[in-house]
Amino acid sequence: MRSLNASIGRYTERMYASLPNQLTWARITAIPIFVGVFWLPDDWLSPQQKNLTATLLFVAAALTDLLDGYIARRYRLTTAFGAFLDPVADKLIVAAALIMLVELDRVGALIAIIIIGREITISALREWMAKVGASSSVAVSMIGKIKTAAQMTAIPMLLYHAPLFGVIDVQWLGSWLIYVAAVLTLWSMVYYLRKAAPQSA
Repeated sequence: MRSLNASIGRYTERMYASLPNQLTWARITAIPIFVGVFWLPDDWLSPQQKNLTATLLFVAAALTDLLDGYIARRYRLTTAFGAFLDPVADKLIVAAALIMLVELDRVGALIAIIIIGREITISALREWMAKVGASSSVAVSMIGKIKTAAQMTAIPMLLYHAPLFGVIDVQWLGSWLIYVAAVLTLWSMVYYLRKAAPQSA
């Protein structure tokens, strides 16, 4: 009996330890579902039902990002693979959302290019800085945090695309916030590049 309890305990511990990565994989798995919603026939889901479903999926993905980060930090379950996979999942779902918003004519292609291009650039920069042992030079800044907040607020609004409670014009608010996010995106990219510049000398 003691051996059985020990085995169950070890299995539970392994399952719990892998929970942050499982939540991250769930975000990645949700991407084709999120995109596929918009290609469903209108007699399956109305356009507004598609918007609502995509919005809920995106918000759920954002919440799992917060949750897996909290669990990993709170219970010291961080791993090198998790540290790699988590930002990849974030960038993939944001890129998928922006591309869909461009397809739906709710975001300009230039805005999407700026945001996605910045993410690719900064990811490559961080990888290079880690190789030269200066990753702390491109740690997340306050500008980056504000950019992310504006971006992650704007995208659900643009996905929803209808007055909230019949009063709040979320499309208008989302459009302004995504412009703010694009400006902060360029600002933060310049900030990170300037911080990294001494390492290239």
